Amino acid sequence: MGFQIWKLGLCFALLSYSLLLVSSQAAAAAEGGDATVEGTVYIDGKAHIGTIDDDFVCATLDWWPPEKCDYGRCSWGLAGLLNLDLSNKILLNAVKAFSPLKIRLGGSLQDKLTYGTDDNRKPCTPFIRKPSEMFGFTEGCLPLKRWDELNDFFAKSGAKIIFGLNALSGRSIKPGGPAIGPWNYTNAESFIRYTVEKNYNIYGWELGNELSGNGVGTKITANQYAADAAALKSIVQKIYKDIDFKPLVIAPGGFFDTNWFKEFIDKTTTSLDVVTHHIYNLGPGVDTHLVEKILNPSVLDNIVGAFSGLQDIIKSSPTSATAWVGEAGGAYNSGHNLVTNAFVFSFWYLDQLGLAAKYDTKTYCRQSLIGGNYGLLDTKTFVPNPDYYSALLWHRLMGRNVLYTSFNGTKKIRSYTHCAKQSEGIMLLLINLDKSTTVQVKLAFNNTNALRHKHRSRTLHNQHMSYEKMIVQLPQNDDAEIRREEYRLTPKDGNLQSQTILLNGNVLSVDSSGIIPPLEPLYVNSTKPIMVSPLSLVFIHLPDVILPACKV
Repeated sequence: MGFQIWKLGLCFALLSYSLLLVSSQAAAAAEGGDATVEGTVYIDGKAHIGTIDDDFVCATLDWWPPEKCDYGRCSWGLAGLLNLDLSNKILLNAVKAFSPLKIRLGGSLQDKLTYGTDDNRKPCTPFIRKPSEMFGFTEGCLPLKRWDELNDFFAKSGAKIIFGLNALSGRSIKPGGPAIGPWNYTNAESFIRYTVEKNYNIYGWELGNELSGNGVGTKITANQYAADAAALKSIVQKIYKDIDFKPLVIAPGGFFDTNWFKEFIDKTTTSLDVVTHHIYNLGPGVDTHLVEKILNPSVLDNIVGAFSGLQDIIKSSPTSATAWVGEAGGAYNSGHNLVTNAFVFSFWYLDQLGLAAKYDTKTYCRQSLIGGNYGLLDTKTFVPNPDYYSALLWHRLMGRNVLYTSFNGTKKIRSYTHCAKQSEGIMLLLINLDKSTTVQVKLAFNNTNALRHKHRSRTLHNQHMSYEKMIVQLPQNDDAEIRREEYRLTPKDGNLQSQTILLNGNVLSVDSSGIIPPLEPLYVNSTKPIMVSPLSLVFIHLPDVILPACKV
C-alpha cells in the first residue's frame, strides 16, 4: 500500500522531493533540443501569509458606448452596460460557472453618469461622443428600466454586484485641475433607495473612479474624499437600517499613491470597508512590445511596490478595511487585440492573481468581463477568451489560505501556493516564462508537524535534526492510489497570440448551447516524473501534502 497523506514536519527542517512538471508537448520540445534546468520551490507550511475571499476572482462591466475608440480602433461594440445583450446564453453561463462571480460596474464614465430617479429633472439620455468633454463623452443617464433588466440578469446568474457611484456630482472642475467642493449625493441616495425598494442585492457601493492621487481627468483631495466616503457610509446605514445585510462601502478606485492613500485610510477608519486600487502596469495598449513585457519577470514585479505599500499602510492604520484590486486590465486604453485577449495574457493575469493574494488582497477585479480588447469574453461573439478559463481554474482550485512560496533557480519560473479549495492538500501554480527551457522542479517544505502514513500511522524516524535538510523519497511502488491532479495550460498550435487555449492538450470551447466545458484534470501517479514545459502554466493539486497552515 502506498502513501496517501504526508504530514510534513521536522522543526524548521526541509522536506524535498522531486516533482517534474510537464506535458507531452514539453517532452516533444525536449526532444527538439530545448535546455532543461533544475530548481526548487520552497513552501512554508507553518502558517498562511494572507487570506483571500472565496470569491477572490472578480470581473468588471463598463459604461463605454460603441463610439469609444482608442488609437483609431473601436473595440467596445455593444459591450457597455447600457447596450449589453443580457439574453446571450454564453454570457449567462459564463457568469453562473463561478457560483458566484463578483462583478464591479464602473469605469471612467461612472463619474459622468446620472440615474433616472424622480429627483433627476434632466432627460435620461445616453452618452454622446464629444471630444471636448472629459473622457470624450457628454454626461449620460441610466434609465431605471435598464437597471431593472440588469438586476434580472444578475439574479439569474448569481453574480455579486459592486456598483460604482458618480463621485463628481456637485463639484466644480477646472480644466486640468482638481474637482472642488463636497459630493452632492442627492441623485445617488435616490438611486440606492430605489435599489433597496426593488429588493435588488448589492454587495458593495463604491465611490468614484480614478480620482485619487494625481487622478485621471481630474482629482479630489484625500481629505475631501474621506468626508465623502463618510457621507456614503451614513446613507447606506440609513437606507439599509432594517435590512440584515449591509453592503460594503468601497473607495477610492484609483491608482496607488502612498501619501494620498495613507491620509485617506487614516481618515476613514470608521466609514470604509474596502480600499480599492487599479492596475495598468504594462502601459498603453498601443505598445508593440507588450508580449515581451508580459514575459519579463522584472516588468511583472513592477507592481509589487503598490501591493506591499498598500498592505503596509493598512497594517499600520487602525482601519478594519481590506484591500481589493478594483480594476486591472494590464494595458490601458482598452488593451491590445491578440495580446490582452489571447493566451499570452494568462501569464500576466495568473501572475497578478498570485502576487495580489501574496500581499493579502482579498478580491481582484479584472477589466473586463466583456468589452475592449481585454475581456474574459469576446466582445462580439461572447465566446470565452483564454483568460476566462484561467480565471475559472483559479476560482475553483486556489483556496483562501496563501502560503509563502519562493523559487530557487531560473528567474523565469513564477510560483504560488495556496491550500487547496474544498479538498485536502495544497494547490501549486507554476508559470514558465522561458521560451525554450524545460524546468525540473523539486519541492521543499518547512513546517513543524510529523510525517506519518495515513493508513498504518507509520511515523518516520530521524526527526532529531534541526535546521538541516532531509531528503525524503516518495514510495517507488506503482500505487494507483497516490495521484496528483494537473491542469496544464498551453496555446493552440504553440501560438502565444492564439485565442484558443488547451487544457492538458484538449481545446476548451463552449458547445452549441453555450455551455461552459468541464475543466478536467490529468490524474498522474505521484511517483512518475514530469516537467514544466516552456511557455506553459500548470496548476498542480497535491492532495497528500497536509500542512499545518491548511488545517481547519
